[in-house]
Amino acid sequence: MLCNVYLHRIDRVWDVRQHGVLVRFADDALVMCATREQAEAALARLRELLAELGLQPKEAKTRIVHLQVGGEGLDFLGFHHRLVQVTGRRNNKAPVTFLARWPSDRAMTHARDRIRELTRRSRLLLPVDVIVDDVNRFVRGWAAYFRYGNSAIRFEKIMHHVWTRVASVIAKRRKRTRGYGWSVLAYQSPDHCGLISLSGTVVAPRPFKDWRERPNAGGEQRR
Repeated sequence: MLCNVYLHRIDRVWDVRQHGVLVRFADDALVMCATREQAEAALARLRELLAELGLQPKEAKTRIVHLQVGGEGLDFLGFHHRLVQVTGRRNNKAPVTFLARWPSDRAMTHARDRIRELTRRSRLLLPVDVIVDDVNRFVRGWAAYFRYGNSAIRFEKIMHHVWTRVASVIAKRRKRTRGYGWSVLAYQSPDHCGLISLSGTVVAPRPFKDWRERPNAGGEQRR
């Protein structure tokens, strides 16, 4: 909240026509520009405004990116954004170009680290269902944020990591191999020891359709 109050001055004086569209959340900001010249001018203007507040952008995270098919993307608010082109599979439809988004590498690393922490060896004395509940709680919250995008493949990778870690917990508690833990999860337990599934939870962006089924908070209007 303090960031929003302090940086609100930038929002008020920013000239969209001259410097592009500014998108800011707390101290993270992104400017969408039409040309590289406009992007360079926007960066110079942003540095100037921050300097007036006694601040400066973090150089390691500040750069100009040209979004194009086959080019690099950018990370913003935990998502990796990249321009992609998909060829139509039915009736020889023309290729569709759109801005896709999925959990960034950093977000994936954070998720794996947290799951590894929840299934570490020091927690083996806890019942398996307690560990599974903790893992479910984290994965459910993590996925609720990242489900609005093209995240299906990365969700599959996270769930594979979850199964691997929980299978290891089961195996170590019984002093058996990890293969035994996988067998319990996949075949012996009818509900996979209570682990949730992320299958079918992704909401892929669609043109002319609200990106949320309902407003984000009470009283908020649809975007």
